[in-house]
Amino acid sequence: MKFELLPTIDTMIDLYEKPFAFGDYTTNMFRKIIFYALLLCLGSNWQPLFGQGVGITIDKIIAKIDNHVVLKSDLELALAKLKEQNKVSTLPDYVPCQMLQQLVINKMMLAKAEIDTIKVDEGAITSQLERRMQYMQQQFSSLEKMEATLGKTAAQLKEELRPQLAEQMTLQKMQQELGKDAKVTPRQVKKFFNDIPKDSVPFVSKEVEVGVFMKMPTVNKEETQRIKEQLLAYKRQVLAGEKFEELASKHSEDLGSASLGGDLGWQGRGALVPPFEAAALKLEVGQLSEPVQSEFGIHLIQLLDRRGNMYHSRHILLRPKPSVPDIQTTIRFMDSIRNEIVAKKITFEKATATHSDDKASKMRGGMLADEEEGGSRMSVDNLETGVFMTIDTMKVGEVTKPVQYRLEDGKEAVRMIYFKNMLPPHSLTLETDYQRIYNYALSEEKNKLMMKWFEKTKKELFIDIDPEYDRCEIMKSF
Repeated sequence: MKFELLPTIDTMIDLYEKPFAFGDYTTNMFRKIIFYALLLCLGSNWQPLFGQGVGITIDKIIAKIDNHVVLKSDLELALAKLKEQNKVSTLPDYVPCQMLQQLVINKMMLAKAEIDTIKVDEGAITSQLERRMQYMQQQFSSLEKMEATLGKTAAQLKEELRPQLAEQMTLQKMQQELGKDAKVTPRQVKKFFNDIPKDSVPFVSKEVEVGVFMKMPTVNKEETQRIKEQLLAYKRQVLAGEKFEELASKHSEDLGSASLGGDLGWQGRGALVPPFEAAALKLEVGQLSEPVQSEFGIHLIQLLDRRGNMYHSRHILLRPKPSVPDIQTTIRFMDSIRNEIVAKKITFEKATATHSDDKASKMRGGMLADEEEGGSRMSVDNLETGVFMTIDTMKVGEVTKPVQYRLEDGKEAVRMIYFKNMLPPHSLTLETDYQRIYNYALSEEKNKLMMKWFEKTKKELFIDIDPEYDRCEIMKSF
């Protein structure tokens, strides 16, 4: 149960729809880079789970690549979603052909992955699937609302999503393999920038650097013990004959698995958090654990089966809730840290690296990272609403007082926000935007490697495109 921030379809589409004023060649190159990322995000057999009222024509195969096919619905669903997300009724004429070309390339990558026996670990797929299910449920606020809205049970959704996710992860693995040798030097970065026509240098909107110091309140011992005793009561009930899966469905706070009776499926080593895995692997098949504490809460685990390094388990998860005094203790601690920051006895970055519980940001000194660029500068449009509203009332260099807030999974936390820097709207320059230009140049190098791979691989695979799409000239280098 390692939860990671995932790239969103909306992010990729938004990138695509923001035109780069680099002149024809560079603009097209950027569109291809974004299209490629978009298709990897969607998966070539993507099915829309939201906004399903899109009219789709009668299906047929429009491309064959070895044992893989591209259906007309694959293309139309992707195009329909693009329109829906951007609230437009039409797309530029070149978009359908370019989308089809990328769908074909994805299938080529899958076919080549089979030939080269490149596989994704089943445990990694299961872990990713659980994260996706958790995210989906958060969007609907509850499991029941999600199932009612989509007209499918969580088990049915998992069954549909798993092969799509396996395909997507295979594509990502192939992409990493193909782009691993891409490198750019400072000289190449400078050349890339200098090749942009002077009247086409893009304008960058207002950007900020913002840090977050987050702390989870330490739950008092009495509450932790109460949760452990509750799980021990469930254990006794199971030993007395009650069904584990029924108790999990009623009481587990892991929404992703509760509807499946707590079943986590087959997992490989390293897929779940260490305390859970260590406890599960010590059990005999059918045996129940003692309460096991992890970063997600406290678990009652049952081992269902084991085969080599793979194991099948289920659990009941309960989360101890911090009391008001627990939260106030955390606020006082963070306030003392803030006083040291304000007095310049310690930097925000050092304080965060030492004390913050946000693993994603503490390694960056608490600074939020831009998902697309990888650096700490972010467009204000990409900030979380709460963060944006907060810094809108702050001066650069200020740190807020610690305040209580709720995480996406419902946990209570306390955080401080640091407004480090603000960069006004400006034209792209090497001095102010080196990291962004570096990323663009690196993407171009990866695209060149992909072009070489495409030219070589298209001769090794059986590829047949429906004559209806002859105008797209799919098999020409992209």
